[in-house]
Amino acid sequence: MKKIITISREFGAAGGTIGQLVAKRLGYEYVDKELVIQAARDTHIDMTRYFNPDEKVPVLFGFTQSLFDLYNAPIEEKVYDKQKEIIRRIGEHGSCVIVGRNANSILKEFDNSLHVFIYADVSWRLRRLKKEKMPEMPEQKIEEHIKNIDKARRKFCSYYTKQEFGLADNYDICLSTSSLGIENCADIICRLAE
Repeated sequence: MKKIITISREFGAAGGTIGQLVAKRLGYEYVDKELVIQAARDTHIDMTRYFNPDEKVPVLFGFTQSLFDLYNAPIEEKVYDKQKEIIRRIGEHGSCVIVGRNANSILKEFDNSLHVFIYADVSWRLRRLKKEKMPEMPEQKIEEHIKNIDKARRKFCSYYTKQEFGLADNYDICLSTSSLGIENCADIICRLAE
């Protein structure tokens, strides 16, 4: 039985919802953005001043940092290092579903793990977000939001793992919620885990 399930996902493709369903059905711990908040606390970072818990690359990374901050990693990198440590510790205990945070890369050498990528057509994601998460937002803004968050996730993955976000080679299975539906995706993951 797979004791560690990681779920990477496109924005709006229901990866978090699927992760919660799988965790509940298998009786596993569910881990998502709260992990980043814990990592920030562990590194004594004031979340309100410096840190956004989304998957983004460090703001100060690049030429400016290389000139003026040679010895100190950006705050986001310190949080990411702490987050990796926490993810590895959770992985060692097993029986968990971890959504996002590059967990598939961090735990790739762990036995008894299943790495999943959840994706969906943009039109399906747009309809779902409009109906369930952002009913007041105009569709054009939702579509922009989808593109921006997906872009940020691709950069986050590439920056920290040197892997391509969503590339099938980096996962055990890729599932389309627009083709299979949320419940079927959760069923498939549970069957594979068992």
